[in-house]
Amino acid sequence: MPILRLWFDEELELKQDFRLSRRAIKALQGLLHREHDHGWGNQLETLIYVYWLAHGLSYRVVSSVFNVPKATVHRIIHKVAQNIWVKLKNVIFFPRAEELQAVGQGFVELSRTPAFKNVVGAIDGTHIRIKPPRQHQIDYLNYKGFYSISMQAICDSSGRFLDIFVGYPGSVHHTRVLKNSSFYRTQRYPPTGFIILGDGSYPCLDTPVCLITPYKEPVNGQVQGRFNYYHSRGRSIIERAFGIMKTRWRSTLFKALEVKPTFAPQVIASCAFLHNVGLDNGDFLEPDDDISREMFDSEPPREAMARTETSGNGTRDRLAALVSSIVQDP
Repeated sequence: MPILRLWFDEELELKQDFRLSRRAIKALQGLLHREHDHGWGNQLETLIYVYWLAHGLSYRVVSSVFNVPKATVHRIIHKVAQNIWVKLKNVIFFPRAEELQAVGQGFVELSRTPAFKNVVGAIDGTHIRIKPPRQHQIDYLNYKGFYSISMQAICDSSGRFLDIFVGYPGSVHHTRVLKNSSFYRTQRYPPTGFIILGDGSYPCLDTPVCLITPYKEPVNGQVQGRFNYYHSRGRSIIERAFGIMKTRWRSTLFKALEVKPTFAPQVIASCAFLHNVGLDNGDFLEPDDDISREMFDSEPPREAMARTETSGNGTRDRLAALVSSIVQDP
């Protein structure tokens, strides 16, 4: 089989066919290895799954490429996706306390202002297209006018995902997704004294999580304008991370996902998992222009704060004043 000859020739690169480098795929196989692997074996199963993601093909076509039965391809794809789902926290996790200073320095360099030294993440949501399900179709119709499943993520200044929350239908507002996510409900991140950046679709909060958003346009004066400029520089990394993930797996993610909505969250989560595996193994790429443009589409309208939340406006004002005291103009 040509695809396996490609794999077993160590001199050949794999990225064109698998969208991941050989080093990243070997690291992935190590992460997914199980002591009692049976059947086709971990190596082949991982290759089949990554190839399926890379090309967005039907099980029948993948079956032909690897010369294995279609039913086996179906079983392998669900098995590997479940294995990744179980091991998400091995690759997608928040930094340790001793790493927070370095994370903050990354956002200083990204935003180009030392005022953001306590920023330890950027949060946003993205929509993954799906075919409209037979039941509850309207629940999956998002504000952009297509059917989708929502993915919320927090990333660091390198675009590495620190947390993901995926599975809500596309009609659900970003704020509701936020309030049902585990990091928000358990107040796990960011630690006291640190903040994460979000866009204008989120409320500006001090508690239960410190999430700082830009000032509403039109801004009131230069202080607010400067803050929004540097805030945008820091926060845009999450849009870039989504763009890179969708570019790497564009054959699967940039069209309607051809799996059942009940299985889609595992597939989407595995794309985020593989995004981190790629970055961790020096496998970088630039987001495609058309995907980058989609990332900067309009935001959903902002929702009001809940009674259990406290406003972050005071924290934002102090941060804006600090930004202006350090640099006068963007």
